[in-house]
Amino acid sequence: MWGLGLAFVATATLSAWVVYAAVRDVTSVWTGQGLPALFTARQGDATPDPTDPAQPAQEPTPNLEAEGQAWNGVDRINILLMGLDYRDWESGEGPPRTDSMMLATLDPITGSAGMLSIPRDLWVEIPDFEHNRINTAYFLGESFRMPGGGPALAMRTVENLLGVPVQYYAVIEFGAFERAIDEVGGLDIQVFEDIKLSPLGRTSFWARIGSHHFDGASALAYARARKTEGGDFDRAERQQQVVLAIRDSVFEMGVAELLARAPAIYRELASGIHTNLSFDQMVALGLMGVQIQDYEVRRGVIAPPDMVLLETHPDGSQVLKPVPDAIRQLRDQVFTGAGAISPSVAVDPPEGAARLENARVAVLNGAGVEGLASDAAEYLQQQGLTIVQVANADRHDYDKSRVIVHSPNFPYTLRYLADMLGLTEGQILRSVFPRGDLDLELILGVDWVYVEHPY
Repeated sequence: MWGLGLAFVATATLSAWVVYAAVRDVTSVWTGQGLPALFTARQGDATPDPTDPAQPAQEPTPNLEAEGQAWNGVDRINILLMGLDYRDWESGEGPPRTDSMMLATLDPITGSAGMLSIPRDLWVEIPDFEHNRINTAYFLGESFRMPGGGPALAMRTVENLLGVPVQYYAVIEFGAFERAIDEVGGLDIQVFEDIKLSPLGRTSFWARIGSHHFDGASALAYARARKTEGGDFDRAERQQQVVLAIRDSVFEMGVAELLARAPAIYRELASGIHTNLSFDQMVALGLMGVQIQDYEVRRGVIAPPDMVLLETHPDGSQVLKPVPDAIRQLRDQVFTGAGAISPSVAVDPPEGAARLENARVAVLNGAGVEGLASDAAEYLQQQGLTIVQVANADRHDYDKSRVIVHSPNFPYTLRYLADMLGLTEGQILRSVFPRGDLDLELILGVDWVYVEHPY
């Protein structure tokens, strides 16, 4: 629900838009007086507090909100997709935790997309809170009424983990997922190992190796099943498999069938999706999705043995400790195909493109060698870079140089600095607390002293 959110939001809303434009006067789904009310941002809509006796716990009514930032249709965008079981509200246990998390990326320039699955037991730092499992970020944001609620805190947590900006989110409720799958006629899924499925409200059954046609309840059970050798990591692979099956199912519909089913698909989506993507943005995503080929969709799962380590806490609970460098390498493979320090379009020479970006750069002496930062700043200014600060770093024992990214909008400057310093992906860090007066922060380490420089 995860990538399923993206697949439905991007494709089904595109079809809904087609229906709206073509048969607005005869369908009962739309009024014919403009965009449906569900696409209007709610003002001052507070999250229900299950502990408030005057406001008993109840199932919230998420809808499609237009609260996201503007997107020009050209820049790469990242969308955090989350699956929630809102029956947690009915049980009186408070806001739900995320059952599944996936970060999707789309690059209009290269015509590519990516999906990176994040295990729910990953032990991370949650902004404004202590370390905890990543699936608690949404719960904490809702429980403590943080700005933007659970989605905003989950987005910030993932940004800190992966070092990439997250502009949008989409949350889908299980019931809406099941019903929408049924509306598109079910999914054709290739099962690669015998797996026991337990659809909600139904008798469990075994799905044997081979091709299966699943309805909504069975597809949800397949995506949620955990009792295989790989546990959550196998489940993440299955979720990505379901995402692509949804995309195929929607796009393979004939025009007549698509027009006939779109109103019902729209109704199910509107009842169970919560997002900050606007209607126009979703239409644009749908148009992009039609053009992206399957081989241009990169997939990855944060999984052992290289990216996470199993750690047991004193209370006996087990969590997954992230290995940052390995996770960054996977991130770069999924999100860029050429590394985090490589922009989508190559420009030669890179210093020329960096000069045009006019990024605000700080040069800091982290090696304790007198005049180190001043000499480097002078050279960079000669290359046309904008140096706004020259100072000492917070300490003078940095072995390796690094670049701290305060704004992600200057890929060519970042690549130029990284090439000049010979930085690895692990030396490119995203600031946890971005500064408004800086774009990039270059910290010179001891390794800089022994490099032959052009000045």
